[in-house]
Amino acid sequence: MSKITFLGAGSTVFAKNVLGDVMSTEALQGFELALFDIDAGRLRDSEQLLLNMKASLGSSCVVKAYSDRKEALRGAKYVVNAIQVGGYDPCTITDFEIPKKYGLRQTIADTVGIGGIFRNLRTIPVVLDFAKDMREVCPDALFMNYTNPMAVLTNVLSTAGGVRTVGLCHSVQSCVSDLFRSLEMDATGVESKIAGINHMAWLLEVKKDGVDLYPEIKRRAAEKQKEKHHDMVRFEMMLKFGYYITESSEHNAEYHPYFIKRNYPELIERFNIPLDEYPRRCVEQIKGWNNMRESLLANSNIEHKRSHEYASHIMEAIETGKPFKIGGNVMNTGLITNLPKEACVEVPCLVDRSGINPTYVGDLPPQLAALNRTNINTQLLTIEAALTQKKEHIYHAAMLDPHTSAELSMDDIVALCDDLIEAHGDWLPRFS
Repeated sequence: MSKITFLGAGSTVFAKNVLGDVMSTEALQGFELALFDIDAGRLRDSEQLLLNMKASLGSSCVVKAYSDRKEALRGAKYVVNAIQVGGYDPCTITDFEIPKKYGLRQTIADTVGIGGIFRNLRTIPVVLDFAKDMREVCPDALFMNYTNPMAVLTNVLSTAGGVRTVGLCHSVQSCVSDLFRSLEMDATGVESKIAGINHMAWLLEVKKDGVDLYPEIKRRAAEKQKEKHHDMVRFEMMLKFGYYITESSEHNAEYHPYFIKRNYPELIERFNIPLDEYPRRCVEQIKGWNNMRESLLANSNIEHKRSHEYASHIMEAIETGKPFKIGGNVMNTGLITNLPKEACVEVPCLVDRSGINPTYVGDLPPQLAALNRTNINTQLLTIEAALTQKKEHIYHAAMLDPHTSAELSMDDIVALCDDLIEAHGDWLPRFS
């Protein structure tokens, strides 16, 4: 029996979506769905929900929860990763509250920025342990990473981890539809091309019947900027740099040095930037799960419609040979020619029986490559810090981060990093 292992299966709603998709896919019937999570209670919840869903959908997949991670991975053909190391409390709180003491404010803090750096530093050792287990018990498995920080983790798994890896994010799928909905344009029949790095990939082409739609998009965007709306940062970046970005405005507000500034507090209001957005979402999600848990687990007739998540489509394409196109995060093996070869990039990929096949993009427009490189610098130095366990590279990563370096002096950045290292304690390895 082939096996799909889900690491972080205590993310019950996400496990429901991804593994519900598997149960709804004819080519994936009969697979064992192996669930693993370090939270035994959440693992039991997910197992019960998925057993209910299996019965409701009439699936022949086998649902099995494991307390031993290596056994959950043993013999797997596909591995889905959805962990969050340290959770909301204490680690996310730490990532937000200590920088505030230095006057450094954030919105999401899960990709780059000071919060993204420290989320990486506590997550990289865990995913490298996954990779070590996989090399022993399922060396040929495909690792599908949904965990942020996407670019760094996918990079580390592909290089230092030595496992076949693709990083999967939602922002590519929703980019065009969200943009067109916001501008009240019809997305039917629109063709697009997207490439860059995760959370900062670019809508390079957007056409319909061969006609470039960017002039109309920019005209409507400029008009919409006269009023408050939820996507003001991305529209501003498009109007100044020429292209729309895949990930949300709350994310991109902290990827650049232009928007969250102590000395220009009016920018927060002007661009409608939701500071402390991620902690607010965490509190709401925890409350929402507590409210819905009993009714969801007690429901023996759970309906499921296949979602837009890539995972089941990737597995189906590999099993059947029927091609499927994704936006995937992979190593830059000459795919984007004006970004570093050491970087993880997000490009169109064709999936078929041979696996993940990234496509060649060539040069990005120079201003876009330059913006990407500002984030890649921090990503690569964070990896250096994690692999060498040298504290100096944590400082380097933070000092090169666009938002952090725009707000703080070098001495304050070093002091902030030291405070975060101390506060995270055993959630981090020991740095010298």
